[in-house]
Amino acid sequence: MGEESLRKRKGEDRGREDIQSIQSHEPQTMNLQKQANLFLFPPCGICMIVGTIIGSGIFVSPKSVLANVGAVGPCLIVWAACGVLATLGALCFAELGTMITKSGGEYPYLMEAFGPIPAFLFSWTSLLVTKPSSFAIICLSFAEYASAPFYPGCDPPQVVIKCLAAAAIVVITIVNSLSVKLGSYLQNFLTAAKMIIVTIIIVSGIVLLAQGKTENFKDSFKDSKISVGSISLAFYNGLWAYDGWNQLNYITEELKNPYRNLPLSIIIGIPLVTVCYILINVSYFTVMTSTELLQSPAVAVTFGDRVLYPASWIVPLFVVCSTLGAANGTCFTAGRLVYVAGREGHMLKVLSYISVKHLTPAPALIFYGAVAIIYIIPGDINTLINYFSFAVWIFYGLSVLALIVMRFTRKEFRRPIRVPIVIPVIVTLIAILLVLAPIITAPELAYLYCALFILSGLIAYTLFVHLKFSWAQKISQPITMHLQMLLEVVPEEEVTL
Repeated sequence: MGEESLRKRKGEDRGREDIQSIQSHEPQTMNLQKQANLFLFPPCGICMIVGTIIGSGIFVSPKSVLANVGAVGPCLIVWAACGVLATLGALCFAELGTMITKSGGEYPYLMEAFGPIPAFLFSWTSLLVTKPSSFAIICLSFAEYASAPFYPGCDPPQVVIKCLAAAAIVVITIVNSLSVKLGSYLQNFLTAAKMIIVTIIIVSGIVLLAQGKTENFKDSFKDSKISVGSISLAFYNGLWAYDGWNQLNYITEELKNPYRNLPLSIIIGIPLVTVCYILINVSYFTVMTSTELLQSPAVAVTFGDRVLYPASWIVPLFVVCSTLGAANGTCFTAGRLVYVAGREGHMLKVLSYISVKHLTPAPALIFYGAVAIIYIIPGDINTLINYFSFAVWIFYGLSVLALIVMRFTRKEFRRPIRVPIVIPVIVTLIAILLVLAPIITAPELAYLYCALFILSGLIAYTLFVHLKFSWAQKISQPITMHLQMLLEVVPEEEVTL
């Protein structure tokens, strides 16, 4: 009986060590965190959220949201509702992020709740669809605004737009590969720049309202198109502008005191963005009717031409800063997903290596940038958004469902933040609606292709992760060795500070 009780006690100790390893906010592999201890105070986390969310969406999506609902009143309601949904989703992720303080966003949550297969499918889809397509969309938007002043009266050539977008991807990838702190400083600077144009638009709109420019808000629900399909499509475009609400969960290991700073950044950052988005739309409608807004090739530029002339040139300049800030934030956080998946053996091992000189996940960032450039070559913004939105809400829903599941299967986990169970239930149901509604109301082949690609990850998992074919390792080993020498990267545990 003595030996049996001793074995039982040792098993319990190992179980507690496993839980502490999952939940510890000081992971055993600390080198990257030591170099990237960026978020000493909540303002930097808020800058990451605001800087990543406010990008190209608020300058592109207003027209698409209005086109789907048809009137000013429902349009503003959709923008507010999208902000509420993003806040609820972020609160669910705050519980997940403080319960399992591992970088990689949804990846560790799916791994803990459902096992390696859903986690692999998430990393597979994120690595090759959602994250690169998001990066590509933002950089294409940057290129359109950056090139527009040089082609007055006509659309810039596609070759110019794609080359500028590719150049932006290369520059942002290099900056984040060279220095984590440099990427953080660039993020803070671009966030400050984009808040300037946001402030200018909002203040201008308030002044115009005070002057009595309210005629476009009369009969604001007239001619509205209210249906499940139209509202769902409007939410798709609005939520694209809010995407980025979960970005801090990708760098949880690099947050100082995540139990405090993660939820605080969410609670302040996302409502701040929501208020800004609603006020920006109100400002647009003070100078443009619904018809004029729908006919505008670039809503923010049209607003600047009518309100800020002759200083209207500042609008495309600051929009360029805004899109670059969103692209930089996306690159900064998405590289961590590739890094964590590689560390778990779900991606090429070299993707989990870090630079000896700069202590950054350089291979992951370079691979991510290269895939984004591939998306730019044949793709356009609308097609990429279709791929992105469908895929991303599948895994948002699964991650929030994981929170519900772990309330029953992982009761022993410490939860510094515990949201009411009704919140994740609501978010899960809305995610299901957002995935199914576009398929039912406006079916497109893009959704089928995306679903097939996600399922094809099962084949990759079986061949390269579960069975671990020896021929695959024979091919990958020399590639890994040469990339190590070329990029000067090593496994994290081999780095000495």
